[in-house]
Amino acid sequence: MTWKRDFASGLIVLMPLLVTIFVLLWLYNRLAQIPIPVASPPLRVALTLVVFVMLVFGIGYLMRTAAGAVFETALDDLMNRLPGLRVVYNASKMAVETAVSGAEGLQTPVKIEPWPGVRMTAFKTGKKTADGRDVLFFPTAPNITTGFVVEMYPEEYQQSEESVEDALTRLLSAGFGETSEEDLQSVLGDPAAPADADERARDADEDAEATETA
Repeated sequence: MTWKRDFASGLIVLMPLLVTIFVLLWLYNRLAQIPIPVASPPLRVALTLVVFVMLVFGIGYLMRTAAGAVFETALDDLMNRLPGLRVVYNASKMAVETAVSGAEGLQTPVKIEPWPGVRMTAFKTGKKTADGRDVLFFPTAPNITTGFVVEMYPEEYQQSEESVEDALTRLLSAGFGETSEEDLQSVLGDPAAPADADERARDADEDAEATETA
């Protein structure tokens, strides 16, 4: 029914916006409660954000040095020694890395066959295991920030001729992304060409008649 489709379309647009506003308001109220000696709540929130941004830039600059690499390694080792908390730490770190880097870390798309006759898209990460397997990222659709990390030998997956952008378009659109005109022609053939032998024969007869008339 038309009204159901309209209601669903409006809900798809409004719900993410409302959730985003709710999260921003919740975050604002929490930041406004930070005990900073500033009377105005908006100014307190702005000052907190400035301090946080400066802290992020400072730590980011530190990570570019040898001391930063040592510090990160020591922190990872410490957190991985804590039962329970290490799961939360590693999951949140991976989520942030995926959100920040986006698709930039994804390399050549490949095809894997998890079940006989079923092909799915994965991406090379450029990493290898100790026994020589390639580390692949197998994303879900349409949310490519989640997925699975699989380890496979090069002969266990197929190389793909498509670009990263084409593969991501198909995944992000849940398979409904538009196919380029070149791809359609490679699959369906040249639409200007005759469809079958009979049509080609008719075209040949018409050309012959036109020649005799001339």
